[in-house]
Amino acid sequence: MPLGYYPGCSGEGSGIEYKMSTEKTAEMLGIKLQELEDWNCCGATSAHNTNQLLALALPARNLAIAEQMELETVLAPCAACFSRHRATEIKAREDQALRSKIEGIIDMEFQASSHTVSILEWLVNDVGVDKIKEKVSKPLKAMKAACYYGCLLVRPEEYTGFDDNEDPQSMDQIIKATGAEAVDWAYKTECCGAALATSRPEIGAKMIYEVIQNAREAGAECIVTACPLCMLNLDMRQAGAGKQYGVNLNMPVYYLTELVALAGGYSQEEIGIPRHFVEASSYLNTLPAKAAQMEAEEAARQAKAGKKGAAKAADTAEDAEANKKKIDAMIKGFQKNPDKMALRLIQDEERAKILAEIVAADEKKINKLAELMVIDQEKASKAAEAYVTGEIKKREK
Repeated sequence: MPLGYYPGCSGEGSGIEYKMSTEKTAEMLGIKLQELEDWNCCGATSAHNTNQLLALALPARNLAIAEQMELETVLAPCAACFSRHRATEIKAREDQALRSKIEGIIDMEFQASSHTVSILEWLVNDVGVDKIKEKVSKPLKAMKAACYYGCLLVRPEEYTGFDDNEDPQSMDQIIKATGAEAVDWAYKTECCGAALATSRPEIGAKMIYEVIQNAREAGAECIVTACPLCMLNLDMRQAGAGKQYGVNLNMPVYYLTELVALAGGYSQEEIGIPRHFVEASSYLNTLPAKAAQMEAEEAARQAKAGKKGAAKAADTAEDAEANKKKIDAMIKGFQKNPDKMALRLIQDEERAKILAEIVAADEKKINKLAELMVIDQEKASKAAEAYVTGEIKKREK
């Protein structure tokens, strides 16, 4: 069955790279996307802040279309689109009266039976990280990425529920599947400023700056997102944020699907990377050389470790051989003069005499005591005393 697909308004404009790369990612994974017919804007923040019923009716119409197309699952790559559709389907299921009211507004039957998924939930839960790994032909080794979830992909938890809303890991898992490193950082669910970047640019710039700086301080060389508005702020408005703080941030930002498709063998042009505001191709072009250097360094470390291991093994073999010679000498000492050897282990002459009698008749005990005398003299003495004590008890019976 094809996967329902709601590209959203940004997919046709400011987030066209997201749409391009999402479709290539689906192609790479062998999944057919079925775009909703005659879909409309989800309302995003504008409807949500203006009219609550309108904010539900707009995504409900799209969900009703999905039902008419017999699509059980709808992929909404945009974080805001996902949030609005998921919230609507849940509220409509829980409130029959509200669902009836929505049906009257959209003039369509609406059962709220379909399920909206985000790009993260789709890739991790529906596709699976292992399948993504199988499709990687050009791993992004040497990439150090900060996975940026933003506000809506994992919040509110009662709507999303597929990942931890404070320390989510789904995007990190996907990035690791491409061969890249996902750095651990503190700002993965902090807000990028959203619409404040337009209404209150000085506040928005501060939030953008803090996200990028925290990523850099954590060791990231790029940021990965799955939200068109986050991309817009971190990429297009990055220069403005840097100007406000007197720094050149120069941090490439990528859509998650761009990196998945890139690792799957698609070109940068096919997935829209040259369209970014912060030049993003150069960093990608450095990765093969960095990866080769990492592999060479790893090979050198392994070779060095191998030499150390061989040297240690040689030393161990030499020690074992030396110990064997000493043990053999001890055994000959017991065989030749058991009384003298017994006195080396037990100072009491009477007990030492009994030990000499014991070992004279027991080759195994001679071998054991000889080995202990070479390895640990104290343990050898304790073993000798135990042999004598046991023999005395036997004689007393």
